[in-house]
Amino acid sequence: MRKTLRITAALGAAALALTACGGGEGSNGAASGEISYWLWDANQLPAYQQCADDFAKANEGLSVKITQTGWDDYWSKVTNGMASGEMADVFTDHLAKYPDFVKTEQLLEISEANVDMASFQEGLADLWVGPDGKRYGLPKDWDTIALFYNKAMAAEAGVTEEQMASLTWNPQDGGTFEQVIAKLTVDKNGKRGDEPGFDKNNVETFGLGLNNSGAGTGQIEWSWFVATTGWRHTDTNPWGTKYNFDDPRFQESIAWWAGLIDKGYMPKLETTVGASMNDSFGAGKAAINASGSWMLNTYFGYDGVEVGLAPTPEGPEGRASMFNGLADSIWVGTKNAENAAKWVDYLASPACQDVVGSMGVVFPAIQSGTDKASEAFSAKGIDTTPFTQHVEQGTTFLFPIGDNAAKIEGIMKPAMDAVLSGTPADSLTAANEQVNALFK
Repeated sequence: MRKTLRITAALGAAALALTACGGGEGSNGAASGEISYWLWDANQLPAYQQCADDFAKANEGLSVKITQTGWDDYWSKVTNGMASGEMADVFTDHLAKYPDFVKTEQLLEISEANVDMASFQEGLADLWVGPDGKRYGLPKDWDTIALFYNKAMAAEAGVTEEQMASLTWNPQDGGTFEQVIAKLTVDKNGKRGDEPGFDKNNVETFGLGLNNSGAGTGQIEWSWFVATTGWRHTDTNPWGTKYNFDDPRFQESIAWWAGLIDKGYMPKLETTVGASMNDSFGAGKAAINASGSWMLNTYFGYDGVEVGLAPTPEGPEGRASMFNGLADSIWVGTKNAENAAKWVDYLASPACQDVVGSMGVVFPAIQSGTDKASEAFSAKGIDTTPFTQHVEQGTTFLFPIGDNAAKIEGIMKPAMDAVLSGTPADSLTAANEQVNALFK
């Protein structure tokens, strides 16, 4: 549905009052023709610079200054900027972060009047509507999860592309997925994980790579197989207030996953600290990695590694992938609200999203941009079907959105770390009680 929500004069006045002492790099002091825009992904910077140049040509007197900062420093910069008044007019926002920004009233409501809301992939726009019914972001892209695998290793083990494309999984014995993981695991004597004499304490190549324990979301780590049991993070989404880490389906699935470490099929958690999961794959230390579509160019960029893509395995209730999406948000303290809104509208339009798609880095939020991205990846020899089929076949579930994200992460990370280090999975019931207590 198209809705017309307007930034009211009162809200604009409130924003100005909030930042009477603002200015500088982010807020620009007073209303200005220069709009400041922050993002974290260096790979996307050229595409958005092109959008900024095109926007300036179409809007005389306006320009966009883009600042790119790496992921870890980016969020410190954003939170510090909001506190100090030295914040961007517009910034790339993440679903794990924006509930806290809504709660602390750091985001300006965004109008839908000049945007074709029906053009976004189904469900993406809904993610950015707060519990108050107001919109705080316009979708810019989306991502799903698939399996990256080393084709040479698979061929040497006798695992075909057809087998990789039709993997099955269950939490009891891991299905054909675990069988393939075992076959692709090789110890330092050349013994495979499914062969007699395999030495699980001296592994040369793990069948499945490990990023970390996934804390409370497990986007690339475990969400894509646990969700095939019908389990979901919360009672409702978005804005759920009851978490389900005590569900037997979740605990049984995580126990299976942790068991891969004990069997020698996946690296120990402590060995991943400070390491890069994708670089380990590139170095031949892992045969399969589950990861997001935003990592396509990274995985296919390793010299001497022929990379294959396979869909996530089919579980008891089919396939599943978390459906995540970024958006562009406007800081409430901007003194450039009208121009910032024009830039956000442009970022959500085919004029920009088709440019982003044609660069072949991520999948833009609107269908035409997605199509152009698929074409761009195809031109590089990459078939992105394992990612796009989740959207086309409706096997996605939404990123869990709600209050207390940072606190939940603080509870679930040590709890999940402990399970991967040998603590029984039913210990997660106590962690779940702590999480749910946050909402009482």
